[in-house]
Amino acid sequence: MPDSNPRPNTFGQLPPSKWPGERLGLPQTGPSSIGRPGRRLLGFAIDWAIAIGVSAIFFNYDPAANLIIFVVLQIIFIPTLGASIGHRLVGLRIISIHGGWVGLWRPVVRSLLLGIALPALVWDSDQRGFHDKIAGTALIRR
Repeated sequence: MPDSNPRPNTFGQLPPSKWPGERLGLPQTGPSSIGRPGRRLLGFAIDWAIAIGVSAIFFNYDPAANLIIFVVLQIIFIPTLGASIGHRLVGLRIISIHGGWVGLWRPVVRSLLLGIALPALVWDSDQRGFHDKIAGTALIRR
């Protein structure tokens, strides 16, 4: 017997959000709303600058070291501080969309995907990059 429930059961069947984070139950603005692109990019730039600084001091500004340091910093600080250093400085934090602590595996998956860049460039109407969707995380305002 077919399911008579007309509710969509996958994100592909859902209509676009009216505001970023609506489908996740997040507010439109203010604390706990989805972090907007300006803050995200500034936080990324801060984190990248830190990685480059460390690389310049210890690894003679090696491009591979830049990327590895960036990813490692993300993996260390997301589960411990709830955000990277750059995110914290611009007032953002990373949450699990399932609630509770973000855990250890989510930051690893999210950071490795962020390190290859392309997943971070593909966003949905909730302004979550593919790296956040796969990891089950969202970047929100503190």
